[in-house]
Amino acid sequence: MNAAVNLAHSADATTNAAPAAASEPTPKRADPTLDQRVADLEAYVNNVGRVADGTNNVSSKLGSYDEKTGAYSPNPGPGANAWQMTSAALVLFMTLPGLALFYGGLVRRKNILSVMAQCLFITGMVTILWYVCGYSLVFHNGGKVLGNLGFAFLKDVDGSPNTDYSYWVSHNVFSMYQLMFAIITPALILGAIAERMKFSAICLFMVLWMFVVYFPQAHMIWGIDGFMNGVWNKDAGIKAIDFAGGTVVHMTSGWSALVLCIILGKRIGFGKEPMPPHSMVLCMVGTGMLWVGWYGFNAGSAVGADVIAANAFTTTTLATAVASFVWPMIEWITRGKPSVLGFCSGAVAGLVVITPACGFVTPKGAILIGVLAGLIPWFFCWKVKSWFGYDDALDTFGVHAVGGTMGALLTGMLARQRANSNLGTFLKDKVTDSVFQPLFFEQIKAVLVTLVIAIVGTAIIAFVVKAILGLRPSAEVETGGLDLAEHGEEGYHSAGSL
Repeated sequence: MNAAVNLAHSADATTNAAPAAASEPTPKRADPTLDQRVADLEAYVNNVGRVADGTNNVSSKLGSYDEKTGAYSPNPGPGANAWQMTSAALVLFMTLPGLALFYGGLVRRKNILSVMAQCLFITGMVTILWYVCGYSLVFHNGGKVLGNLGFAFLKDVDGSPNTDYSYWVSHNVFSMYQLMFAIITPALILGAIAERMKFSAICLFMVLWMFVVYFPQAHMIWGIDGFMNGVWNKDAGIKAIDFAGGTVVHMTSGWSALVLCIILGKRIGFGKEPMPPHSMVLCMVGTGMLWVGWYGFNAGSAVGADVIAANAFTTTTLATAVASFVWPMIEWITRGKPSVLGFCSGAVAGLVVITPACGFVTPKGAILIGVLAGLIPWFFCWKVKSWFGYDDALDTFGVHAVGGTMGALLTGMLARQRANSNLGTFLKDKVTDSVFQPLFFEQIKAVLVTLVIAIVGTAIIAFVVKAILGLRPSAEVETGGLDLAEHGEEGYHSAGSL
């Protein structure tokens, strides 16, 4: 689970006893014994909670100790921090430049800069919101749907670990890692509404969407007291699991994308004239960047370079490779040729579907997920889209909504305690190693809640923005391309009408 799945909470990992009264001298802290030092190092290597010393005092463990106050502040682990900072950079790499190139290559050349500008805007805007209140609303405790504002403006988010989520990663590093998820999620929506939405409308829509959809959904799934955090909240109303964002990232963005593209309407000429990708080269390069960056997305969600991260790394590779093989092979059978777009789409679909499951399933489960990821999203992009006629420009719904929903359900069916022992903490009775184990029905509940939040929230926001700013540019602007009209620049100086 992205925020806390690898945190082994222990009844022994307690905070200090209350300091002595001001009138009494604070007893001098005894030096830790060799056994105590070794126990703390073992906890660090295994990425588990610090071990108490047999008293009600943890001040003998690795960390800083204030003799005046008796306060103990655990130090982060340099290896854990290094892995988490690397993972954070990899997730940002997925948006900039990965998603920008992937989406940019798929649109017509007159709109490539508009996609890139939108990705850059979202990166800056979400970072500001995250600093002001977003991180606090998602990862501070205090409510089942939203946290409180105790971390607003990153107050107290410093180099010490936040032991709600990790004993060995600095709080500020953890907050920056989670920021990268908050950045890429709304950026995924851009694929469905590409080439036909005003930049000003996108700006307002994305700001509102973060508050209405992303922050509540992320807290409910990943917040330590979240309503749907089945791994670490024993009082969760829905005991669901989501390792790296099947519901939080892909379902919210994918279903929101479908609603928004329907309200927005079809591109001028859609269904009447060809609208092929202007550069499959850029699309393929962007796909490769997404695949590489996704290791930070999935394996990094273990919040430590441990055995669970290793499993997530393995299952991510297997599912993605299989899906990227299956999709174009089905194209070859049904359409006569395996396209590069098919290889790219299959890879992204595999990454999406394995995301919620990667830290919970075995390699065997990952192979099954890869096969289904190459078949079902392909069918939605090839057939269902044409049946209903919605203009999901870059197949965000077919890949992310369908893939994210399928991934959440398959996670409930394939999660195994032998893949992740943390499932035995509060979910022992839900994970029984059967296909229709009780966890599967908890996942159905989580999927339904996510659908309501994404669909209803997006519809309300879209109509509000439409009333305030309007959603579509003029027909003249859309026909000429958004690059020049919205940003005063061209991606290619030799660009023609395409």
